[in-house]
Amino acid sequence: MAQVLEFKLPDLGEGLTEAEIVRWLVEVGDVVAIDQPVVEVETAKAMVEVPCPYRGVVTARYGEEGTELPVGAPLLTVAVGSVEPSAGHGASPETSGSTAESGASGNVLVGYGTAAPAARRRRLRPTPATAGGTTVTPATTGATTVTPATAATAEALSDHGATGPATTTAPAPGAVDAPGPVAVISPLVRKLARQNGLDLRQVTGTGRDGLILRTDVESAIKAAAGEHAVGTAMVAAQEPGRAGERIPLRGVRGVVAEKLSRSRREIPDATCWVDADATELMAARAAMNAAGAAASAPKVSVLALLARVCTAALARFPELNATVDAEAREIVRLPEVHLGFAAQTERGLVVPVVKDAHARSVESIGAEITRLTEAARDGKLTPAQLTGGTFTLNNYGVFGVDGSTPIINHPEAAMLGVGRIVPKPWVHEGELAVRHVVQLSLTFDHRVCDGGTAGGFLRYVADCVEQPVVLLRTL
Repeated sequence: MAQVLEFKLPDLGEGLTEAEIVRWLVEVGDVVAIDQPVVEVETAKAMVEVPCPYRGVVTARYGEEGTELPVGAPLLTVAVGSVEPSAGHGASPETSGSTAESGASGNVLVGYGTAAPAARRRRLRPTPATAGGTTVTPATTGATTVTPATAATAEALSDHGATGPATTTAPAPGAVDAPGPVAVISPLVRKLARQNGLDLRQVTGTGRDGLILRTDVESAIKAAAGEHAVGTAMVAAQEPGRAGERIPLRGVRGVVAEKLSRSRREIPDATCWVDADATELMAARAAMNAAGAAASAPKVSVLALLARVCTAALARFPELNATVDAEAREIVRLPEVHLGFAAQTERGLVVPVVKDAHARSVESIGAEITRLTEAARDGKLTPAQLTGGTFTLNNYGVFGVDGSTPIINHPEAAMLGVGRIVPKPWVHEGELAVRHVVQLSLTFDHRVCDGGTAGGFLRYVADCVEQPVVLLRTL
C-alpha cells in the first residue's frame, strides 16, 4: 500500500516567511529521488532550489510559476510506498511505514540530505478512469492520505513504464494550455514576461535555435505598450481611479521597502559631508596596479581601497561600528567589522557583506568584493552573504552623481557614501589646479555618537583619500 505524503515549503532560514515559485523542475507523474530538487524559488534574498525529502511519484503540484507561497504551504504531494526499484538504479526496496522506510530523508535544504543517487525521471501517462475506479486526490491537510489509486501508482513504478492513474494541478484562472515547451532558459526572462502579462508563446526568439532572450521580451513589451496606449488613455480618462501601473511590493523590492521604512522610523539619522582631493589616491592605485601587473596580480579597485580606509577609520572610531538595542536601551559596539557594500543588480539593490573586513588586506577585500559582485549579478548570493553587516560602504558615484543622503542599512549605525571622482578646479599648495575631487558623506545614527565623532571619522577618511600615506601609519 502506498502513501501520499505532502511536502510543504520549508523554512529557508534568515527569517524569510515566503518565496515565489520561479520554475518547476518536475511534472505531475515524474519519479523523484530523495533530496532531488523539485522547484526553484526566489526569496527576498536569493534564488534557491528546494529538494524533496521523499522518493516516489509526484501526484500533484501546488501553485503556478510566479505564485508566492508562505512557509509551510503545500508544494507538492508524492506517492511513496512499496516501490520496486528499476534495473540499474541501485536503490534498495522501500516499504511503507516510518519516514525512513517510506523513502524520506527529512532534510529539505540545498546541500544537505542523504545524497541518495538520483533516479531516472519517468513520466506516467494518465489513462481514463474506469467505472468504479479510484483516483489520487491531493491531500488538503498535512496528514498522510492513502487511497487505492496511490497503490496502483506505486505498482506502475515497478512495471517499468506501465500506465496508471495520475493527477494534474488545476490550471490557474485564465491560464492557457501550452502546446509545448517555451524556448526560454533564464528564469529572469520568464519573470519579466510574467510581470508584464506577456505570453511567451507569442514571442519569436532571436537567440540560437530560437531561444527567447531578454531583449526579445523587452521589445515585445514595448510593442504591446504602444498598441494599448490609446485604449489605456481612454480608460484612464473615464475612470481616473484605475490610472497608473501597480507594482507589488514583494521579493527584493518588498524587503528593501520594509527595511528602509523601518530605518526611517527607528533611527534618528544625521548626515555630514566633505569634498576631498583624491588625486593622490588615484596615483597610489595606479602605482599599485603597475607593480602588480608584473606579478599578474588582479587590479586593485577604488572601492577596495576605500573599504580598507573604512576599516582603519572604524578602528579609530568604534562608536560607528555598532548597533542599538532599543529594548535594553543599550549601544552594542561590535568587535568585528563585517563590511557591506551596495550593489545594483537586475533583481534590485542588494548589499553583500565582506566578513571580517578588519582582518583583510586591500587585495583580499578586493577579491571578495569581486566574488560577491559576480554572485549578485548571477542571482546566486546566499542569505548568509547578505546579512550580518556592521557598516556599509555605498559607492553611488557609479551612477554619475556627486552626493547623496543615503538611508542607514538597519540595524547598522552608519553608512559612508562616495560620489563620482571627477576633475575639478582645486586650490593645491596655494595655486589653482585641476585635481580629481570626490564628495564623501557619512550618515550616522545620532544615538550612538555626536557630531564630533562623526566628523572625526569622516575627516580621517578624507585625509586618507587626500594623503594615502596617512593610512600607512595605522597598518
